[in-house]
Amino acid sequence: MNTHTTTASDAQVYVGTYAKYNNGDLTGQWLDLADYPDRESFLLACRELHSDEADPELMFQDFSGFPRAFYGESEIKADLWDWLALHDDDRELLERYQDATGNDSATIEDARDAHSGTYDSGADAAQQMAEDCGDIPKDLPSWIVIDWEASWNCNLQHDFSTSEKDGKIWLFHV
Repeated sequence: MNTHTTTASDAQVYVGTYAKYNNGDLTGQWLDLADYPDRESFLLACRELHSDEADPELMFQDFSGFPRAFYGESEIKADLWDWLALHDDDRELLERYQDATGNDSATIEDARDAHSGTYDSGADAAQQMAEDCGDIPKDLPSWIVIDWEASWNCNLQHDFSTSEKDGKIWLFHV
């Protein structure tokens, strides 16, 4: 699970070529994806970087700052630039949704539709849900104790996919 919220400026790829790699040469360079408005300009820069080869077969040897779903050793997917264009909050929401569901091809719309809140714990989520739907009277006597953790564990958690990050639990209806 990714515990670092990424920003567009974090996204990088180490670009080499298969010819160099096959000859034991790891010469390449880290490129910041924020420097390129689209995949085409990024690929052009990669080819210019390896202009010492007639027709460089690009090899993306490492990456950081973006989800693995966009990365491949021989390809950086075009929709990565859509992800990079998202606002930081939307990017985090989408990352949490993809983590919770395991659906790497999910969209920000999928994540927004399914997001049910972010809480400090399952118990907090259970209490908030009960209060929001009016199931807990405002004049409930103070001597009544409700086990919110048990309410979450026994009855509610199975209705959600979750992702945990920085002590918070992100809930998504699936």
